[in-house]
Order: sequence, then structure tokens, then C-alpha cells
Amino acid sequence: MAYEDLRDWIAALERAGELRRITTEVDPILEITEITDRVSKGGRASSPGGSALLFENIKGHPGHQVLINQFGSACRMNLALEVNSLDEIADRIRHFMDVKSPQGFLDKVKMLPILAEMGKFFPKTVSTGPCKEVIRKDNFSLDWFPILQCWPKDAGRFITLPCVITRDPKTGKRNVGCYRLQVYDERTTALHWQRQKIGAEHYREALRRAAAQSDVGAGVPARASVDIMARSSGGAVLAEGQRPAGKMEVAVAIGTDPAVTFSSIVPAPPDVEEYLIAGFLRQKPVELVKCETVDLEVPATSEIVLEGHVHLDELRTEGPFGDHTGFYSLEDLYPVFHLSCITHRKNPVYATTIVGKPPMEDAWMGKAVERIFLPLMKLSIPELVDINLPIEGIFHNLMIVSIKKSYPGQARKVMNAIWSLGQAMFTKCIIVVDEDVNVQDIGDVTLKVLNHIDPERDIQFTLGPIDSLDHASRLPNYGSKMGIDATRKWASEGFTRPWPDEILMDAKTKALVDSKWKKLAKELGLE
Repeated sequence: MAYEDLRDWIAALERAGELRRITTEVDPILEITEITDRVSKGGRASSPGGSALLFENIKGHPGHQVLINQFGSACRMNLALEVNSLDEIADRIRHFMDVKSPQGFLDKVKMLPILAEMGKFFPKTVSTGPCKEVIRKDNFSLDWFPILQCWPKDAGRFITLPCVITRDPKTGKRNVGCYRLQVYDERTTALHWQRQKIGAEHYREALRRAAAQSDVGAGVPARASVDIMARSSGGAVLAEGQRPAGKMEVAVAIGTDPAVTFSSIVPAPPDVEEYLIAGFLRQKPVELVKCETVDLEVPATSEIVLEGHVHLDELRTEGPFGDHTGFYSLEDLYPVFHLSCITHRKNPVYATTIVGKPPMEDAWMGKAVERIFLPLMKLSIPELVDINLPIEGIFHNLMIVSIKKSYPGQARKVMNAIWSLGQAMFTKCIIVVDEDVNVQDIGDVTLKVLNHIDPERDIQFTLGPIDSLDHASRLPNYGSKMGIDATRKWASEGFTRPWPDEILMDAKTKALVDSKWKKLAKELGLE
């Protein structure tokens, strides 16, 4: 059965022996980060990632609790999504993708169970929920909550595991994204949606529409949209001269059930609501309630809900922030989130995370995304066999891909296809290998790649969008990317030299030694 809420999930973690309750007093300023970093990096060999932590004695916040590292291991990711293996979810995705158009009445009848199953994933609006236990439209403050300062040079306290809900001004579709919020004061925060995120596109669309409807548009909506995007660098700076005003509504849910929280980080297509993805993952619809002061819906069982808006003509410096790259992301301009209301459960649990040098909690979440979304990548790139986004590559810095090669130049086609896929466009380095290379075995990849490439021939460079966190690119959000074709080269690709065989023992000898291995292992001291 799906977890009803964060508290149900905490109970499940405790039953599984995956939670540690910490009663020692700790400070949300730096100290919780240091403790959690040691735990996440110092787990036993049999249990990498350490335990989920529930801090119950927070300095300056009596009675509050902080949950952290809830997703910080492969075991807990499986538990969060209620599977024994993430491949189970990938298989469910493949099952739905294999549905073919019905050719006759009998086919339509056979599809009814599948359609009925899909129907139960859609979110359901309810009249009220636990997140409405306390409603404050005035006399409220972010200072009530034990929001962390994670690293010494952070610009302040940051909300790091929020589900930020926005609505597309054009289509009305909702989006749920995980974008950090730097706390400026008790009622305002920054809203760090990176330029290529869906929330940022909603903001830009609101900016375009405002420009088209104002004097800035001068009666030509399309021209006004182009003009405001160019003058504001896509909403990244305040345009010089006349600029449109207006607001965009935003809601933030903190402490949702694990499927909703995980769905907020997945690279879903813009037209697929994250609430639907969460329903698919939990096999039960997400219950939503209307906000009090904005026209948005939030998960009914959220621990804390922040409501408010951003102004289209206001940006403010956000950062620096100790990021998952292992370096501080630098100061930049982002919209300001003005709170109009806070609702929360009685004695809310504050769910948060920290990022920094890997491996940390986000590494396990990223690996789950890698496994679950491989079938969707194969829709666009059918020759894909497997992918690996190494934790140390911070996911967007390195992708290793194996393919079933069928024609010359296919590895380069695959590189360009990956750079055209949503958040995969940020991949700084792509390595393409043949299907006989195990991309999950870094030793095997290193051996094969370095043996198989002629650097001048097999490495290509391209320019394009770069992750906002990349401090090495020539310009913010724009720079170069590299692809390495480490597949076996064919004569039709201009390679005419002999290609040597890989050193492998013959099957007969391996079987002979296998039959003696138990005794040999004892004599060799390997048992």
C-alpha cells in the first residue's frame, strides 16, 4: 500500500531498521550538515549511505523535528518506491509503452484493464487535509522552522527539499519541481529555478504574456515576446528600460510522501504532471487540496505549505550555495518569492537534504532516475543498451552509454540525440561504447575506452546549453560539450587496420578450474 504521508514513511523506515532518532541537541546552522555528511559517507560496507536521520532536539526550535538522508541508500530508494528493485518500475513503464492501438473490438476489450489501471494514477482533489490543520494568513514567519545553513560560505539558510508548484500560463498544466529557496527574511526567499527548468519556463511565459499585453508590446505580441526575452536574457536579468509588471503564483510543499518528493526531481516531459508520475509510482492517486491565497493545488498530507507569488519585474542576488558539484555555486539573480500564507500540520516534521561532495543523498536519487527513465530514453534512442551516470560525475558531467551499433557514425548520432533530450542536454561528456562493454563497471569502461580511441579521430566538441552550476564554462549557462566514440571502428568509418581480439580464457579451462575452485580457494587462502 502507498505511504499516506511523510509520517507513514518515517514509520516504515523505522520498522525496516533504516532510521536513527537523534536526541542530542544539534544546531541547524552547519552542525546538522556535518553530522549528516559523516553518516552518508561513512556507512558500513554492507550498508553504504548510512541511515535516515530524525533529529528531535533542534537548537532554537523546541519540539521540532528534522528528517534528512531519507533517500540516502539503494535500499531506501527501493523502500520509498515500494519495490524490491528499481527495474520493477522500469518494467511497468515498458508495459505501458508496449500498448498498441486496438485493431478491433476484441483488442479494445483487452485494453480496458490497462485503461482502468492508468485511470487510478490521476490526482484527486479533496476538500481538506492534514496540511490545513494550522492556517496562517498573517502573523507568520519562516523563522519558525529549523531551516538549515548547510555550508560555511552559504549566503544564509536554504530550503533544500521543496516541491515548488507552478502553473503554465499558456496551458494551465501544473509543474512540481525541486528548486532551492534561500531565506531572505521571515516572509521572502529566493526561487532558484535554473534557466532550463519548467518553473523558469512558466516564469518566462508569464513575462512574455505580460509584455504582449502592455505598452511594451506596441501592438505586436510576437515581437514583444522576442524583445523582452532578448533584453532580459530569457528572464535572467532585469531588462533595461521599460519592462512589464505582474505576478506569478507559486506554492511550495515541504515534507510530502516519498513518491511526490521523488517525482519533483525527475526529468519529466513538460506535458506530464509530476502528480501523475507520483500516482504511477505509488499506484494510488495523490490527494490535493486548494491553496488558501493562490490558485494552485498542493498535496493534502504535506507537512508545511508556503503560498505566495513572484513579481515579474523583480530579481535579487541568490547564493553562494554549497552545491552537489562539490563547489559553491556562485551568486546570480533569481526571482523573489513573497509569502502570503503558511499552512502546516500540528508539530510539522521539517524534511530537508544537504548536497556537497558525493556521495550524498542526492546520488541515490539520481541513480534511481537513471534506472527508471532508461526505457523512456530508448523511445527516442532505440539502439541504447544501458547508461551509467557515475556519482562522481555529478550526473550532468558524464554519461557512459552502450549501444547496439548497426551503421557507421551511429555513436555520434547517439551523442547528438542525448544532447537533444530535456535535462540530458547539459551532459558535459558522453562516452559511447559497444554493447559488449558493461557500462556499470568503471574498470571495464576505462580499459576499453582508452584502448579503443584515437583521440583526434574519436573526440568531438559542440557548443550549447550548459548547466547553471557549471563554473568552468566560458559563459554562464553556455559552453562546450565533448563526445567520445569508443565503439569498435569499422572499415566503412575509414578504419582499415586489423582489430585485435580481447584476451579471454576458453570455456573448457574455465569449467575445469571451476570444478576445483572450492578446494583451490581454501589452499590459496581465499575463503
